[in-house]
Order: sequence, then C-alpha cells, then structure tokens
Amino acid sequence: MADEVILYDLPSKSGGCWSLNPWKTRLVLNYKGIPYKTQWVEYPDVAPLLKGFGIPPNKEGRPYTIPAAKLDSNTYIMDSLAITKELEKRYPTPSLHLDSPILPKAMQALGKVAEGTRPVWMAKVPAALLNPPSAEYFLRTRSEQVGQPLLEYGKEKGGDQAWNNAEPAIKDLVALLKETDGPFFMGNEISYADFVITSALYFIRRIDEADYEKIVSHDESLVKLMDATAKYFERSDH
Repeated sequence: MADEVILYDLPSKSGGCWSLNPWKTRLVLNYKGIPYKTQWVEYPDVAPLLKGFGIPPNKEGRPYTIPAAKLDSNTYIMDSLAITKELEKRYPTPSLHLDSPILPKAMQALGKVAEGTRPVWMAKVPAALLNPPSAEYFLRTRSEQVGQPLLEYGKEKGGDQAWNNAEPAIKDLVALLKETDGPFFMGNEISYADFVITSALYFIRRIDEADYEKIVSHDESLVKLMDATAKYFERSDH
C-alpha cells in the first residue's frame, strides 16, 4: 500500500485551508482522489520543520514556504507547482494538462491581479485569518517586504487607488477565461489553470467577502468557474 500523502498547510483561526498556494495543492489532491492528511504548521514553525526534512531552501525570497508535502517515506517537496508536477507524474489521471499553453497565461494574468490588489488584501490577512503566532510573523515579515508598517501600507495604497490599478489585469484575466465557452479555461475540461485562479479567488473571499464580490462582479464567467470547481473545495480541514 502506498504511503499516504501529508500536506503541510497554514492553519486559520476559524479552521480550514485559506492560503492560495496550499489550496492549489489541496485542489489537485482532491481532484485526483489521492489519499492525504493535513499537518498544520504556524508561520514561525515552517522553516525549522522543512529544513529538518532536508528540503533545499528557495534561492529567492523566503527560504522555506508552504505548501510542502511528504509524498512517500523518502520524498519531501516544497512549492505548489513542484508538488503538482510530481503528483501528475505519479497519478497521471485525471490529467491536469500542465502542458496547456493556457497555464502560463493564466499564471501571468493572476500575478498582475495579485500585484494590483495587494494593498487591499495583504494588510487584512492577520486580523481576518491568523492565530497569534502567525499573525505576528506575517505583520513583521510583510512590513519588511513592503517597506513600511503593513497597516499603514493598506491605508495609504489600498482602496480605490489599488482597485483602479488592478482593473486592467482583472479584465485581461476575464478575457482569457472567455476565450472558450467555459466554464473552465479549456472549455468543458478542467485543468490546473482553473485551480490556480480559483485558489486565489477563494483566498480573497476568506479575507473579505466584499473584495471577492468586487472581483467576480466584473463578469459572470468568474462566478461560473468558481461554481464549477466548488466540489473540490469541500475538503479543506483534514
């Protein structure tokens, strides 16, 4: 019998998966029907845990990040895309269509949306979602990242200014999704591109329902995509 996969994820104070990158991995596991269990790891404990597994650090940015996964007794992997590629090799059906040309386009479009809206959502994460140890860590590290106290960053650069900056990127994402009749990026066939985008939309919804509505109100295709993938979000906390 194959070893059960362990998914290392960030807990939330209200329960269940919340962060977009762990959701990408969780959706793949749920979609493929791969047995797994979740181990919750607060932000300050991530680096010591993953370093202890012998996982090589990232070369840029934070050296150790979530998600990570134990795929068998000898295999630990960090980073959602790296985990997904290995899962696709081990469990090729149903396919995630990682070779689809739509995937890099979707990832690029999402990156621009995330960058534009970052002042809106980032400062809300600690109070909305995190337990005290992770909240303190998030406030400290993200303040360093943006070069000012995180709450000041949200007040100064969020609001209408951020939404106006993000508007073109959201429209580009919608246009990409509407290249087919949907509900998925590949029409009637689900792919990893769908999970990349819905993970981010679910993340925003967990932070602030009003911000989520502001994004999906751009076009009904975004709501249809969320509805079409909803069943893969049902398992979020074990």
